Amino acid sequence: MKILIVDDHMIIRRGLVQILDEFDGQYQSEQAADGVEAMQKLRKGSFDAVLLDVALGERDGFDVLKSVRSEFPKLGVVMLSVYPEAQFALRAIRSGANAYLNKGCSPQELTQALQMACAGQVYLTPVTANLMANDLRKPADRPPHERLSNREMQVLRLMAQGETVQHIAQALCLSGNTVSTYRARVFEKLELKNLVDLVNYTKLHGL
Repeated sequence: MKILIVDDHMIIRRGLVQILDEFDGQYQSEQAADGVEAMQKLRKGSFDAVLLDVALGERDGFDVLKSVRSEFPKLGVVMLSVYPEAQFALRAIRSGANAYLNKGCSPQELTQALQMACAGQVYLTPVTANLMANDLRKPADRPPHERLSNREMQVLRLMAQGETVQHIAQALCLSGNTVSTYRARVFEKLELKNLVDLVNYTKLHGL
């Protein structure tokens, strides 16, 4: 199986290559540092699946996923992230990913997800399966945070951790003005007045 590894951190890409190399030549891999390079390689080569990081700087993984699904609807996509499943797993599956894994997952879990993605199947971790089951039981009215964009959700999480605008901008490779705009949208969409309200909201909803 040929896998395209998409992550903006070289050390992560190399670590994933090393993991895949341990499986007796079952996997071949190429690397891309951002969404633009990833799409260029997908158009030129033939791949069975993509390992796609959620946070890729200016163009996040969900934007890349949208492009992949538009041009390569049958290609397997496994999204990887430092964020726990509660943050983005359901959004990833709804957006067309075959799996969502935390970067703390085991090599066996990673390869199982890849194999299922290559076969066109969806792989759910126990946590994601539980989230999906609970989501199906929810009333039709969804909580306000589900109206946030992927980038707004990332900003929300970092705000709740007490990060400043400058630190958020650095972490997401955005300008301070852009982060301030996302910050204002988060407060507006969640109808919150201050950071204390925001922290309480994230605790209440398990974010």
